[in-house]
Amino acid sequence: MRAAMLREVGAPFEVRDDVELGGPGPGEVRVRLRASGVCHSDLSIQDGTFPHPLPCIPGHEGAGEVVGVGEGVADVAVGDHVVISWIPLCGRCRFCLGGRPNLCVTTGSNILPRFRVGGEPVLAGMGTATFAEETVVGRECVVPIPRDVPLDLAALVGCGVTTGVGAVVNTARVEPGSSVVVVGCGGVGVNVIQGARLAGAAEIVAVDPVEAKHDAALGFGATHAVTPAGLPGLLRDVTGGDGFDYAFEVVGRPETIRTAWDATRRAGTIVVVGAGRADVQVPFSPFELFYFERRLLGCVYGSADPRRDFPMILDLWRAGRLDLEGLVSRRLDLAELPGAFAAMARGEGASAASWSCSSSRRGRGRSPALDSEGPSIPRKPLDLTVSVRHSRGQWSGRAPRSGGAAPWSRVP
Repeated sequence: MRAAMLREVGAPFEVRDDVELGGPGPGEVRVRLRASGVCHSDLSIQDGTFPHPLPCIPGHEGAGEVVGVGEGVADVAVGDHVVISWIPLCGRCRFCLGGRPNLCVTTGSNILPRFRVGGEPVLAGMGTATFAEETVVGRECVVPIPRDVPLDLAALVGCGVTTGVGAVVNTARVEPGSSVVVVGCGGVGVNVIQGARLAGAAEIVAVDPVEAKHDAALGFGATHAVTPAGLPGLLRDVTGGDGFDYAFEVVGRPETIRTAWDATRRAGTIVVVGAGRADVQVPFSPFELFYFERRLLGCVYGSADPRRDFPMILDLWRAGRLDLEGLVSRRLDLAELPGAFAAMARGEGASAASWSCSSSRRGRGRSPALDSEGPSIPRKPLDLTVSVRHSRGQWSGRAPRSGGAAPWSRVP
């Protein structure tokens, strides 16, 4: 079968057709992937931002059809349609039992050498390996969905949509009538905007140095869109100079985290959604941390429980309250994946939103949205790549309000 493999940091993605996959074993499920989102997190593995053992087959935002189940799997059957979750839920650790399964202690334990390429073992990237035609995951990493949901849309729920919407409704718990600023309007950022609209925010300001993204942000629910240079003036106009009730940083860079911090009112909430490097720091002074009494929150996977939140998101999509179709900018074959990531690395923005693992295969169980004749669902004319979290452009954070800044190091 085919898969896209990453041999080493800095190497290009390599599409191979001599990939072997074992399993499923006890408690596991084998899935034929029908679509996968192109996410910046996989580029971060390629360029070394995220430490990850190699070689591996990346991909973590996928959906497909169950083609095999291992011993002990009784509640998922061959033929079921599922969305892949890259967080395994053990159901036993303090986080799972405490209602925070996105922080399950078993995360990473499922990065196993499930594949062989040219006779050599290859790891399942992030435990999911959705850049393959088929993958094997634990039963806890699949969420069954209705068969009539287009699988290219369902794939996006597996990471970008859940992360963005969840940051609003789970992590921050935005209240109706609030003011919100979103710093970074890539694929996850626009889903933060959708979540803020869903939560009833009165003012939603989208901030991105790439002005071409502003129309898309407005289309997903932002009330204003501005470059970083224009944010101070808009802050005065919208909030009277007090600052926003909630700020969401969706880039993962020190200067954008400072921008989000400085744009928030006293006792406001800042949520860091962007996944940045472990070797850079964000300066805060002890005084400002004390005086402004702001809440600075991290956000992993939208603080979500996939078993609860994947079906909820699809219900909201069916009701017309979340836009999934508009997130898809292009549909590609697996063979085109290396070019999509090369374009993303160059900062060219939209390269692909979902791709078909089986574009040459048509037949029963195939989503009509992936047929070669073209999509059968309505599409917005948006030039947007799902889950591309970093934008090229000039970010300028406002200077700290007090001296004696102390470094604050993010914990990976």
